[in-house]
Amino acid sequence: MYGVAVIGDRDSVIGFRALGMTVLETDDPVLAGEKLRQLVNQRFAVIFMTEILVEQNHEYLQSLRSQRLPAVIPIPSLTGSTGLGMRQVRESVRRAVGMDLIEREQDQPGQSEQELE
Repeated sequence: MYGVAVIGDRDSVIGFRALGMTVLETDDPVLAGEKLRQLVNQRFAVIFMTEILVEQNHEYLQSLRSQRLPAVIPIPSLTGSTGLGMRQVRESVRRAVGMDLIEREQDQPGQSEQELE
């Protein structure tokens, strides 16, 4: 059976333990990369990882994209989102259908927020 894990700083990932996930706490990008490699070798199917650590392990994660598993999903930390997760979703959708379907109207130049409501 495949497992689900989460890697990130303690405050951002501790709640995932209550969901039965394997929780690996670190805010060190090198240690996070080592833990990620261990999870890949143990055949985890889904690995959630804080966006900051994903960005700092970008090269290794790119090498994983050609594999079916694991799916590495960026999540925001408690300090906030870097926007990486949404950028990756937008890029995946754009590649799949040939256009950006997630583009929000407020992303269009020349419109104020009041016009969008």
